[in-house]
Amino acid sequence: MHSSSPTPASQIPGRRIEAIDAARGAALLAMVSYHFTWDLEFFGYVTPGLTAFGGWKIYARCIASSFLFLVGFSLMLAHGNGIRWNGFGKRLAMIVAAAAAITIATWFATPGSFIFFGILHHIALASLLGLAFLRFPAWALAVAAILVAMAPQFLRMPIFDHPGLWWLGLSTISPRSNDYVPLFPWFAAVLAGMAAARLARDFGLLARLGGELPQPALRPLVKIGQHSLAFYIIHQPVLIACLWLFAQVFPAPAQDPRIGFMHGCETYCRESRDPSFCTAYCGCMFDAVQKDGTVDKVMSGTQNEELSRRVQELASICTAETDMKLMGEEE
Repeated sequence: MHSSSPTPASQIPGRRIEAIDAARGAALLAMVSYHFTWDLEFFGYVTPGLTAFGGWKIYARCIASSFLFLVGFSLMLAHGNGIRWNGFGKRLAMIVAAAAAITIATWFATPGSFIFFGILHHIALASLLGLAFLRFPAWALAVAAILVAMAPQFLRMPIFDHPGLWWLGLSTISPRSNDYVPLFPWFAAVLAGMAAARLARDFGLLARLGGELPQPALRPLVKIGQHSLAFYIIHQPVLIACLWLFAQVFPAPAQDPRIGFMHGCETYCRESRDPSFCTAYCGCMFDAVQKDGTVDKVMSGTQNEELSRRVQELASICTAETDMKLMGEEE
């Protein structure tokens, strides 16, 4: 996930709402904790695939949802009474530039899983699309959020499998990327934030949230939240640089590729099949790709049509063999 929160200014006329800045700062620190664990995995200090499945995957989704919720909330507060085009345009330009920089950097750093539509890309698009919803009442925004969240369940189809349409989130395949936050269903979080801001304004709750926070302990969170875009851009290079230096002195121990492969494969498999099937199936898959000489490419996330086609063939063979084996054991 890698996720950010460069949202429009969280303010009502004449003053910022520091509670929103603090919430954004807290979300950014949560993101740092996730990215640090991801970096540990990247450098080989923790089990491969740890952050991609299970509790860490849920944690990453919660962080991304909180950022996008705050995007919607802040968008409504900043422009609900009229779009401030000058400020909006400058902020949007900075987000687009940052998103482009991340795409270029990750293309060279991790070409097999580069970020082509991550959190910043989504925020840029959502900020534009959100303008069309500024006049909607809270109930209509809530309904729209529900529909957007449900869209992938009903609209996925092969026509969206072309890489040029992956940003929609309606493909029948799961693109490999270190940070993938497509329009559907994630725009639902932005709409939910807009609905919450509309309700808060309609019921006079913004006055209670406005002004400075009295707790001194929250000041660092406020400062981080007020400089969210810069914090997002800087934190990951700093983390990677620190871990790289650490690795030069205390390198990570070599790991058996079978352990990482089995962990990632079984965790993903168990989302749809039972543990006994997944253990046998993933063992079959590892033996197959190792015999095929493609285990390193699969583990590194290398993507090309020939490899994908071959892996799908092996997956079909292993699925059939595993099903037959388990059926034989039951008899």
